[in-house]
Amino acid sequence: MNNFNGLKFGAHGLIPAIVQDIATGEVVMMAYMNEESLQKTVETGVTWFYSRSRLSLWQKGETSGHIQKVHDILYDCDADTLLIKVTQVGAACHEGTFSCFSRSLMKSEKQVEKIADPEQVYGQSVATILHDLYGVISDRKANPKEGSYTTYLFEKGQDKILKKVGEEATETVIASKNLSKEELLYEMADLWYHCLVLLSFHNVAPSELLAELQKRRK
Repeated sequence: MNNFNGLKFGAHGLIPAIVQDIATGEVVMMAYMNEESLQKTVETGVTWFYSRSRLSLWQKGETSGHIQKVHDILYDCDADTLLIKVTQVGAACHEGTFSCFSRSLMKSEKQVEKIADPEQVYGQSVATILHDLYGVISDRKANPKEGSYTTYLFEKGQDKILKKVGEEATETVIASKNLSKEELLYEMADLWYHCLVLLSFHNVAPSELLAELQKRRK
């Protein structure tokens, strides 16, 4: 474990990270890191960030292959901002451009040149859908909302969540035995949702589960 005590993480435990392509010198994106994502970046050699909307870690290019290979991580004189020098593989921006900074306030002509299909960069993959849903679930945990079923589950606690996972697993088995595709999809969607609630209860991000599955595949 690296010692990041010299860095100044903000009130929410986050530090801004500017990402620069080492070959062109172009700034390709800016995101946020917490200590865990910074540690994973150091350990893996590719960038990991913290999503403020999904409240979870995410690896840049994990599903699309548009990764960032890390060469160096610098910090400024106030130790409150990171500059990460990378080799950008493909597009950094979800709109399919090499850099997220592709528009000018000083020039009227459009400067946006797409080098990848946006769906290829951030398409509706299984991982994306799971992360988005997990973000909503985790937000309900952090910010309870009256009338929300997800909030209700967290208020009832672990035993209630586990009970629902068991019930939905049983209903999925029954749907399969009934040879009903429509019923199977409905019940399995319920099961996956409640499993995500359970992951959020334990503060385990979907990316960690996917990494475990990928490790087994290898």
